[in-house]
Amino acid sequence: MTAHTRLDLPAGVLEVLDEGQGAAIVLLPSLGRGAEDFDVLAPMLTEAGFRVLRPEPRGIGGSAPLRTGATLHDMAADIAEAIEALGAAPALVVGHAAGNWVARVLAHDRPELVRGVGMLAAVTGTEIDPEIRRSITASFTLSLSDEERLGHLQRAYFARSNDARVWLPGWHPEVSMAQRAASAATTDKAWLRAAERHRLLYVAAADDAIAAPPSEAELRDVLGPRVTRVVVERAGHALVPEQPRAVADALIAFARSLP
Repeated sequence: MTAHTRLDLPAGVLEVLDEGQGAAIVLLPSLGRGAEDFDVLAPMLTEAGFRVLRPEPRGIGGSAPLRTGATLHDMAADIAEAIEALGAAPALVVGHAAGNWVARVLAHDRPELVRGVGMLAAVTGTEIDPEIRRSITASFTLSLSDEERLGHLQRAYFARSNDARVWLPGWHPEVSMAQRAASAATTDKAWLRAAERHRLLYVAAADDAIAAPPSEAELRDVLGPRVTRVVVERAGHALVPEQPRAVADALIAFARSLP
């Protein structure tokens, strides 16, 4: 049973989907996408004995829009307040793709609330092919035909063997622009090395056209020494809808290994 809780926070109402019992795992979706991206993954985690919190990004569902001038620190503060209000600390905080920004900032700003950090198909500083960038932009261009957008989704986010139609809906262009603005307004860099203080799981997608799987040595250089890498085969940058069982297994094993 999933509870939809609306928290009255200083930055506005934040909706949080709350299900299961046990140690908490917080799931943060990708750029301009909502908590529904984890609809298949979340039950797998609750069945394994975990509580799953899915804060709805600001501007989606019951969450008030992100305020002008907000930074990633403000976005992380929302998640911190949700964890505290729902009595879920310390939690494993997992960010898919751009969601990892908030996960890492939260671990830096409020380390006592975080047991560990998860990064799913996350860019760690690699260059992105201009054609792939064009497809990312087209994904948010809802005026395009489904057929045209589907081609871009397949190219940018999905392994060739997987069907990208599952991601035709669920895009929120205004939310993505607000999140990008918050990222651009975040000028400090201390939060990037999240694996200095916390254990961190990096789940890579073998066929990721946006974030090709880095080696563990590369991840240690960028994120810090306390990093573990898992590579999921037959998955692209979307990862979660492509291989939810493999993602769940990686998160469950990592969560169970945390103190």
